[in-house]
Amino acid sequence: MTLETQMFQNAHSGSQWLLPPLTMLLLFGDLLKAVVKRDPPWIQVLKDDTVTLTCEGTHNPGNSSTQWFHNQSSTWGQVQASYTFKATVNDSGEYRCRMAHTSLSDPVHLEVISDWLLLQTPQLVFLEGERITLRCHGWKSIQLARISFLQNGEFVSFHPYNVSYSISNANHSHSGDYYCKAYLGRTEHVSKPVTITVQGSATASTSSLVWFHAAFCLVMCLLFAVDTGLYFCVRRNLQTSGEDWRRSLSVGKYKAPQDK
Repeated sequence: MTLETQMFQNAHSGSQWLLPPLTMLLLFGDLLKAVVKRDPPWIQVLKDDTVTLTCEGTHNPGNSSTQWFHNQSSTWGQVQASYTFKATVNDSGEYRCRMAHTSLSDPVHLEVISDWLLLQTPQLVFLEGERITLRCHGWKSIQLARISFLQNGEFVSFHPYNVSYSISNANHSHSGDYYCKAYLGRTEHVSKPVTITVQGSATASTSSLVWFHAAFCLVMCLLFAVDTGLYFCVRRNLQTSGEDWRRSLSVGKYKAPQDK
């Protein structure tokens, strides 16, 4: 092996050592987190309600299997990205999922209750400015009448047939214990209370998220610039050294006859 060939291989090897750190950072930075979606979106459902869970995220066309976790157990026998079931009390708990090209999702809670009447909400914690939607739901979707919504024991809404109550612009005063009353046939039923918490600010949270993504992109650009600069610098230095070596060989070749 000539010295020139060895120098070229060293240059190629050097470039390989420079590029992997950036590649790994980009790969881990682009690894999306899977998301579990409930349909209907409510945290609480009644026994025998139909529920659909869907795992959303990037997947490999050649490998569409999904790994599901129920209460931190991965032995649950579901591999489809979406499935539908009739809820039982044993289905209560936390659900997470992971696809081929995603990281593990955040937990999504489902509570299955055996009762006549239920107050439903898509989440328990809201940010200031967000919309809060509550629903009064009867067993086996029996039609309700004379529906009332109460916050901390005080009536906040009454309607002959409307089962939903919404707050368009939530603030701290909307935190509290909510429940509903309604007639199923001739009998009035009362749901169990649900604690709703309003905190922080949706605008502040969104602003923090934007700044986080901007900082991440800036760091990745700087790493790319430094990595690329180092690569071309090393390559240029090695090429210069190779040219000097070849030039010295040529000079030595022509001077050799004169030295004899």
